[in-house]
Amino acid sequence: MRRFILTLMLLCCARDLRATVLVPAEFHEVVANSQIIVYGRVTSVRAEWSTDRSRIDTIVTVMAGSYLKGGPGTTVTFRVPGGQVGRYRNVMIGAPQLQPGEEAVLFLSASGPSIAHIFGLSQGLYRVRVDARTGQRTVIPPVLAASGDDPQTIVRGDTNRRQLSLDEFAATVRRAMSGGAR
Repeated sequence: MRRFILTLMLLCCARDLRATVLVPAEFHEVVANSQIIVYGRVTSVRAEWSTDRSRIDTIVTVMAGSYLKGGPGTTVTFRVPGGQVGRYRNVMIGAPQLQPGEEAVLFLSASGPSIAHIFGLSQGLYRVRVDARTGQRTVIPPVLAASGDDPQTIVRGDTNRRQLSLDEFAATVRRAMSGGAR
């Protein structure tokens, strides 16, 4: 009887559990469902409270180098869930962290008049690595990406992720926009 009462008390005192479930999107879905696709350099990263003070979001500003879709101006500002304001920190699993000076191709979505956000958390972030010797830019695919309808496990550090030059990647995006295969 004591176990039953103890179990009942624990269940009554339990807090809500929340989880983030992220289903990998295929590349053509990421392209089709993004209103803006931009290559650029991060110029500003700042965390702020949401309007209702229930969470912290990070506001990122990118200086656009080129647009593959959309094109609102020389800079683009978007929201990433999570961040730190003073001693308060909010973490969203799967949300990318960006630093000033980083280069990336970003797939951004927005609904209504709200500020844009990265498609599928980190699925819409393709980091760009610059070779210090040659200056060549290589696009690195996100860790979580789908290549078909079958469920798959993707291991961090997987070396099978195909890296493309920035120009090759832009051509791949254009093919996906026109309905061609990746």
